[in-house]
Amino acid sequence: MEAWLADNNLYLEASLRWLRLRLQKLVPQDRPAQYSAPAAPIPADRMASTARSVVSRWMNAGAAVERVAGKSVPLLPEGTSSSLDERIAEAASMRQEAAAKMDQPPALLLLAQRFGLSAFEVDTLLLCAASEFDPSIASLFGLAQGGQSRSYPTFSLALSVFDEPRWDVMSSRRPLRYSRLIEINQPVSLPLTVSALRADERIVNYIKGLNVIDDRLATMLQPLGSVAAHPLAKSQQALVEEVLEHFRQSAMRLTLSVIQLVGADAASRMAVAQHTCAAVDRELYRLAIETLPTQAAEIETLARLWQRESLLLPVALYIETQSVDGAPIEITNHLRRFVSHEIGLVFLGVNEAPVRINSPSFSVNVRRPTPAEQCEAWHDVLNVTPSETDTTAGAQTLAGQFNFSLSDIREAASMSSTPSPEPGEMTGRVWDACRNLTRPRLDLLAQRLEAKATWDDLVLPDEQMALMRQIAGQVRERHKVYETWGFSRTMNRGFGISALFAGESGTGKTMAAEVIANALRLNLYRIDLSAVVSKDMGETEKNLCKLFNAAECGGAILFFDEADALFGKRSEVKDSHDRYANIEINYLLQRMEAFSGLAILATNMKGALDTAFMRRLRFIVNLPFPGVKERKQIWQRALPQLTPQREVDFDRLARLNVSGGNIHSIALNAAFLAAQNGQVVTMPILMSAARVELRKLEKGFSEAELR
Repeated sequence: MEAWLADNNLYLEASLRWLRLRLQKLVPQDRPAQYSAPAAPIPADRMASTARSVVSRWMNAGAAVERVAGKSVPLLPEGTSSSLDERIAEAASMRQEAAAKMDQPPALLLLAQRFGLSAFEVDTLLLCAASEFDPSIASLFGLAQGGQSRSYPTFSLALSVFDEPRWDVMSSRRPLRYSRLIEINQPVSLPLTVSALRADERIVNYIKGLNVIDDRLATMLQPLGSVAAHPLAKSQQALVEEVLEHFRQSAMRLTLSVIQLVGADAASRMAVAQHTCAAVDRELYRLAIETLPTQAAEIETLARLWQRESLLLPVALYIETQSVDGAPIEITNHLRRFVSHEIGLVFLGVNEAPVRINSPSFSVNVRRPTPAEQCEAWHDVLNVTPSETDTTAGAQTLAGQFNFSLSDIREAASMSSTPSPEPGEMTGRVWDACRNLTRPRLDLLAQRLEAKATWDDLVLPDEQMALMRQIAGQVRERHKVYETWGFSRTMNRGFGISALFAGESGTGKTMAAEVIANALRLNLYRIDLSAVVSKDMGETEKNLCKLFNAAECGGAILFFDEADALFGKRSEVKDSHDRYANIEINYLLQRMEAFSGLAILATNMKGALDTAFMRRLRFIVNLPFPGVKERKQIWQRALPQLTPQREVDFDRLARLNVSGGNIHSIALNAAFLAAQNGQVVTMPILMSAARVELRKLEKGFSEAELR
């Protein structure tokens, strides 16, 4: 590389020497008096001699630069008999020889190859960049154009100084202007031909041999780094081969398509793109869709700058469109406008379906690693072999509950790593790390409930209790049944578990969900229907899509309280609102069936649910109103052991015809009454609190019963 830089400098110096001689040819031999600095007139012969001496100093300065570089290419001494044309021809020959002896062409000629520049455009670009390498050449621009006030390059100067001029150099569709290789300072009243030109800073650096990404793009792009931090499973590596084959075919057809990576897991999509770029020796940069410019002119500039980078550097672009489905239509239009340009190798990360764009597109479905691959990855991070049964069971449970990419598995293991932990302790810490890793994806979409209730707190008849334990057991043993025992090979849907808790208000539906979440050590999220359901057509489906996608990685139980408001019966279509309401329900039916986690629906209006939901639910648990026996147990659990109490008659309290939720409210209010009066909880205080609760419920009662 150092040798190429030295040779590139020699070529550049030879090119600047040739350019100075070409400009010297335009310097008039007899300058008008008004262009001379002294006040007194200068004879014409002296003026020409002065101009030649100035040019000679510039040329000698170039020779000095060559000596600093360690090599010397002799210049013809001033006063030699050879003509200026001969000196120009010799300088051109020296320039060609400097390029010919290089193993890799000089940067200026490489740039010409990549952008398809004509010989005249190459010389024009050199003219525009010359003052960046030799500031003194600006004075020569002025002399060649008839005055020091025009000491800058112009199209007019290029057309005059170089042989075989081409007028299309000024076209906005030719590379110099289209790819922003040069900048034009054109005041409103000034013609394009005499407007000041300068080479773009990025291009000047490239010609000099410094090839780094444009600073204007670096602020918008994020380099995605090495592929080592984003491993791929074998099933995902096959997708990379598929993309590479398409890339090769597109290169043969000279029409590169936008590659859309479709899948719910952003980490897996990005990893596929990274490994594809590594295979073709390209560095991948990420562009968030939110950072796209909003003005058409700015989008055009960004597209042309990135297209230029894709020709100067081996780079590719990854655009994360995870929020495109829920984004305003304007953002989607900006994306379509941007990718409609020929901007090299581009990947789009898409959630559910390919984005419709106005350019060739190729889509690949990217899924997370298979459960077997995830289980194997858990074995690796837990540092065990499949023969170690205890930790193997832990790895299988982790793979059955958390649907992670390989990078997520590594991150969870690093979050829980401690010096030489016990195998069981390590699995427990990894489980907690997995829960914490999934929390940020759902905290903004639903309300997380702190699950504190245990099996001992839940009071239900034996049949309902057995169903609750069966639900928890199916969640816990999913990997064994689906993968180890082979049920996944005969099923293509319905891997998730859905349950309906139906019962009157206060019968323990929410507590039952807490008990299951606590037993499984999973986060419990209650879905806020006000944040999900929207009157705008299509918005409800988008909100539900975000919710289910965030929950797909596991670690959470979705709890739809008052589910009849969201899962109601489909109605006869009488207008557009009925049609869209039915579309929402149809979407829910499909999404619930495809959801791989545990979803619990709670309702006190079971008859209002659509029958299609009832058929797709794996469990329906009817929570009955508690009888006397169950109410006594609830009363005994409602007063904590630390609560000071005296002579509480639980048999008498059980005769109060109230639900479990009301019992907890009465116990809590009684505790506050006792605390306010400096007393302990007694039967009179409990009966007083019960009287208030029954009046709130507008239930009839006998004062003798509460006395």
